[in-house]
Amino acid sequence: MNTDEFRGLGFVPQKEIVYNKLLPYSDKLDEESNDILAKIKANLGRAVQLRELWPGVLFWTRKLSTYIRLYGRKFSKEDHVLFIKLLYELVTIPKLEISMMQGFARLLVNLLKKKELLSREDLELPWLPLYELLERILYSKTEHLGLNWFPNSVENVLKTLVKSCRPYFPEDATKEMLQEWRPLLCPFDVTMQKAIGYFELFLPTTLPPELHQKGFKLWFDELMGLWVSVQNLPGWEGHLVNLFARLASDNIGYLDWDPYVDKIFTRILRSLNLPVGSSQVLVPRYLTNAYDIGHIVLWVSSMLGGPSKQTQKQLSGLFNSITSFFHPSNNGRWLMKLMKLVQRLPASVVRRLHRERYKKQTWLTPVPDSHKLTDQDITDFVESMKQPVLLAMFSKTGSLDAAQALQNLALMRPELVIPPVLEKTYPAMETLTEPHQLTATLSCVIGVARSLVSGGKRFPEGPKHMLPLLMRALPGVDPNDFSKCMITFQFIATFSTLVPLVDCSSAVHERDDLTEVERELCSVSAEFEDFVLQFMDRCFALIESSTLEQTREETETEKMTHLESLVELGLSSTFSTILTQCSKDIFKVALEKVFNFATTNIFETRVAGRMVADMCRAASKCHPAESLKLFVPHCCNAITQLTVNEDVLREEELDKELLWNLQLLSEITRVDGDKLLPYREQCVKILQRTLHLKCKQGYMLSCNLLHHLLRSASLIYPTEYCSIPGGFNKPLSEYFPIKDWGTPGDLWNLNIHWHVPTSEEKAFVFYILDIILQPELVKLQRHASGELEMPRDDILQSLTIVQHCLMGSGSFLPFLDGERITDLVPSLVSLGETALYTGVDYDMSRENYRDAICSVMRKLLHHILENSEDDTKSLFLIIKIIGDLLQFRGSYKHEFDSRWKSFNLVKKSMENRLHGRKQHIRALLIDRVMLQQELRKLTVEGCEYKTIHRDLLRDLLRLSTSTYSQVRSKAQQVFFVTLGSYNFCCRDLIPLVLEYLKPDRQDISQQQFKGALYCLLGNHNGVCLANLHDWDCIVQTWPAIISSGLSKAMSLEKPSIVRLFDDLADKIHRQYETIGLDFSVPDGSLEIALQIMKSKNPTTNLPLPTSEEIEKGVQLQQAKNIDSVLKYERLVNSLLDSLNQRNLPWKFEHIAIGFLSLLLRDDKPLPVPAIRFFVQSLNHDALVVRKMAISAVAGILKQLKRPHKKSGRESL
Repeated sequence: MNTDEFRGLGFVPQKEIVYNKLLPYSDKLDEESNDILAKIKANLGRAVQLRELWPGVLFWTRKLSTYIRLYGRKFSKEDHVLFIKLLYELVTIPKLEISMMQGFARLLVNLLKKKELLSREDLELPWLPLYELLERILYSKTEHLGLNWFPNSVENVLKTLVKSCRPYFPEDATKEMLQEWRPLLCPFDVTMQKAIGYFELFLPTTLPPELHQKGFKLWFDELMGLWVSVQNLPGWEGHLVNLFARLASDNIGYLDWDPYVDKIFTRILRSLNLPVGSSQVLVPRYLTNAYDIGHIVLWVSSMLGGPSKQTQKQLSGLFNSITSFFHPSNNGRWLMKLMKLVQRLPASVVRRLHRERYKKQTWLTPVPDSHKLTDQDITDFVESMKQPVLLAMFSKTGSLDAAQALQNLALMRPELVIPPVLEKTYPAMETLTEPHQLTATLSCVIGVARSLVSGGKRFPEGPKHMLPLLMRALPGVDPNDFSKCMITFQFIATFSTLVPLVDCSSAVHERDDLTEVERELCSVSAEFEDFVLQFMDRCFALIESSTLEQTREETETEKMTHLESLVELGLSSTFSTILTQCSKDIFKVALEKVFNFATTNIFETRVAGRMVADMCRAASKCHPAESLKLFVPHCCNAITQLTVNEDVLREEELDKELLWNLQLLSEITRVDGDKLLPYREQCVKILQRTLHLKCKQGYMLSCNLLHHLLRSASLIYPTEYCSIPGGFNKPLSEYFPIKDWGTPGDLWNLNIHWHVPTSEEKAFVFYILDIILQPELVKLQRHASGELEMPRDDILQSLTIVQHCLMGSGSFLPFLDGERITDLVPSLVSLGETALYTGVDYDMSRENYRDAICSVMRKLLHHILENSEDDTKSLFLIIKIIGDLLQFRGSYKHEFDSRWKSFNLVKKSMENRLHGRKQHIRALLIDRVMLQQELRKLTVEGCEYKTIHRDLLRDLLRLSTSTYSQVRSKAQQVFFVTLGSYNFCCRDLIPLVLEYLKPDRQDISQQQFKGALYCLLGNHNGVCLANLHDWDCIVQTWPAIISSGLSKAMSLEKPSIVRLFDDLADKIHRQYETIGLDFSVPDGSLEIALQIMKSKNPTTNLPLPTSEEIEKGVQLQQAKNIDSVLKYERLVNSLLDSLNQRNLPWKFEHIAIGFLSLLLRDDKPLPVPAIRFFVQSLNHDALVVRKMAISAVAGILKQLKRPHKKSGRESL
């Protein structure tokens, strides 16, 4: 690490996210991260010292996990160890509330994830507290009686936690574990399952060789003997196999598996459960207890190599015996398992090779030289797998597994794997009658593309196949076969990304240092231009057959179908990739061709028009200056001529040519902002002409133009994604593109060209807002105050313009500000938000349009709700604008999520796991840096809740209980997203929602009642107001839900309301987790918290808590415990009071009894009136009530059972 950075930070970071260094404002990030880390250390340490688990510790541990997501593990080793120790203490608090325990456990797993960062000398964690935690939760004696409610995810979280802590258990841990669990080992008893499960989970296998006597040697022979002796596949055998696989992987070369290899492979074959013989009988028990493929693969790949070569011999035998099962004509439920085996085994061997040859050495035990895989071992392995994988290409489960297997095999031995794949691909491209064969082979060639194109010493003739493959793939762009068309686009895009499409044919005469293969490639590269033009012709043919007139009946919808939108995406991204990788000469020809096609035809704007506009956008993005020079004047002239006549503005249906040119102009302006500045006057003129067209389709296209102009000028983004920094426009004597076929991007020399808004672009954005947004806001303001009468269409048009201005310039507008609401949650530590710099310096001298839009929208909303509530289209837009005012600063969460997903898919399909070290192609690395920038923009969790947010949320609540169902639905979606963004705002809103459910309210309509219930229910993945894990909240919500049964608006005749109550009760039952009554903090964590506050680099800026503050913290924590018990009793009594009301409908009686049964707990007996109620309900008329009462009374009896004195055997 360089010393400047060390000096800047003051410490050596453990492992930071490298992509932050490539952001355009990276120089500000060290200071920012140090500032945030200092705050986290100070406040987290202080919260623990003051014993404030909630909200203090919980709030600041969440901040720590956000910090890790943004910066990686950017803290010193000392801090890393202290954070882990503190969280370990917190996780193992005996009576900790389960949801808090899960939160701490997930963060602890994250801190321990990269085990190479901390060695056993740096950190030691005891195993016993974890065992007690697992025993208490996974083998709970009270959960089945309904005295504890654990979430479904808790088992996985705890197991992952143990796996993460396992390398740091003390050296005597193995001996202690064996003493603890050996007495449970009885093959004829159910305790065997538990014992082996614990062994698999806890036994450490990463001890260094000198400690093996204290490690696996204590138990290996015994457990191996046990495994060899059982024949009937008991349930625990799978756990043993998992343990052996892990042991083999962690200790390659230190264990001799040869005596057991035959047995292992026999068992593996049996576990695959293949049908053999004529009867093909499958024993069902084998299906459930079969081995986990992931562990089988790990075990086999760890045993390969070494002097004896036994394993490879057996593996070849195994594949010889099962190869015929891979034949496409064979199908059965065993096939999935075989495909998984074929897919994962090469990946596991590649991972092992990477560890042996390329990975940096860490404290973990290295593989001894005698057992490292030799080149011959690898060749033998690839040979043994080749046949089954080639058969699996055409499997009925699809070719994806085979493609992934081939990708990894080709990394090791391209010369063995790629030729047979190509032999199958060339004939498949010629045949017209077997499209499945073509899609299967193409997806496999995509998998091996990188190994094919880069050639290398092992397979130098690989690159020669590229152009023939590309040329033969062109007929696959076929409008009649969707899957073939999509795989062809993917195929062409993959190869184009890897190869610079530059004509190098002249280099044959100019250079004399070329190899034979390079000379051949040079002469072939002359065909690149021909390929690009042929590809474009194919695309044009595809577009012409996709026009609305061709594909729709008169009556059908005009929107794009799902398939068409996928084809549009495939077409535009492939064309964009090709143009990015082209030389300037080829680009000019392509640009000319696409310009002529777009301007000599007129397209409808729904399907074909969108595809052509996308192609034009791709061209203008690659080389904005040349493209805009052609397109902008043409489109502007056409639009100006067509709108010369004033009558056009008032026409309902516009001329197709005008619409098409507007669409084209709106798409080609999605380019680098500063290249648009020369055309700003022409664009603004067009906007002024077309934004107020009467035709909705027309002004929507004009609004798109407005949105794209603002976006291009105001956002930070990379402007090129070429595979080589600086592009290919250099003379062949200086730069030879053939050498860059398939080369990965260099992360340390990416040379990203960023678009960062200049002062001129800022001025342009605010100029547009002043002349376009301002008049609309004035108009709407006058309408809202009653001065100006506006028809609904005009209001809708103005709102659309406002919405597009906000979407375009959102990143330049500071967030809404106002007075903080601080009285919702008392806390002894600061709960302030941390602001992240995202590259924008807000200009406070200009008008803040976000505030202006906010005040106008609120007035307009109240005006519409009072005077014309049926104007639902305007209400939809106002809801969208309120959502953007609250959340939007340049990018949307759902867009980010889908980009992250597609980034991971592309990375997976093209990564090089053998060499590792982020050897991805340059475009992918740039995309990842861009995602880092987006992530920073979207990280606004833990926002302070201010008065303006309260006002907007109350407006949303009013809309969520509107008369119209669609308005309610849209408002509720925004309402739920916003609830998750602001701290503790739920506590402020719950009383307002419950107002609508009060039985004594006469003025509530059924629609408002339903809206309020939906607000309590929440959406499938957001906040559920009815079930927040907090006594303050459920003390209000549960009794209110029951008493709403007496409301005038409630009608059990209405199925939708009955279904809503069913959903609410069901969701509460599914999501409820036992809420804590005891919030005490152990003394061990106080000492570590003090060390965190005192630690240097970065130094915390808060003073240590005084003894008075600590005393106050202790008192508050005791008061909270007492208050929780009181609230618990109050809730039980409120539910009982509701049940005693004579006219409560039966449905609500059942819901209330369900809620009461959730409140049984093992640390506090149920109050006496509730016990009496359950006992009396044992002979209730309704069967469902009797069943609930029986299970509740069983739990109550367990609660009240007197503890029996246990005496040891000696005292008898």
